[in-house]
Amino acid sequence: MPMIRETIVSTADRSGKTHFAPLGLIVDGDGFIIAPFYPSTTLDNLRSVPFAAANFTDDVRVFAGCLTGRGAWPSAPCDEIPVRRLAQALAHTELAVTRVSEDKERPRFHCRALRTVTHAPFKGFNRAQAAVIEAAILVSRLRLLPREKIEREMRYLEIAVDKTASAVEAEAWGWLQDAVKAFYAGTKDGADIG
Repeated sequence: MPMIRETIVSTADRSGKTHFAPLGLIVDGDGFIIAPFYPSTTLDNLRSVPFAAANFTDDVRVFAGCLTGRGAWPSAPCDEIPVRRLAQALAHTELAVTRVSEDKERPRFHCRALRTVTHAPFKGFNRAQAAVIEAAILVSRLRLLPREKIEREMRYLEIAVDKTASAVEAEAWGWLQDAVKAFYAGTKDGADIG
């Protein structure tokens, strides 16, 4: 089974507009494989501008926010690619697409790592941060997974949030809970999954 790194991927369209999306990147030797779902903004952007930044952050609000319509995060320029990175990233890796394995559901963009920069130390995750990331993955799959599974796993993850969350994790958790409720109430068609 491949190793997957949960990151915030930034891409850009031809006009330079930055898009952030929480994506699990598949470790591929010294590089990564980005496998966005079709259709998605990330997929469109990678086809137009074949570069991305893998942003490593411990602020789980970014994961939750990107899935709940809060995608306007501060950005900063990358050094070697025409894509911006997450300004608050602890580290980022600049990626260049070297080839694409086409698939009607999830094409795979094989990327070479051009540069990795550390901006601040990583001090580890608490259980609530890990729970929010897992919940974000569930929210990204609301249209794909059975309701019973989503609700069961959200109840389980809530235990860790209740026990260990700071105000930051509690805020992110609330956004995700609202997204699940809205989806099942029929007021949303699901989260943008890329």
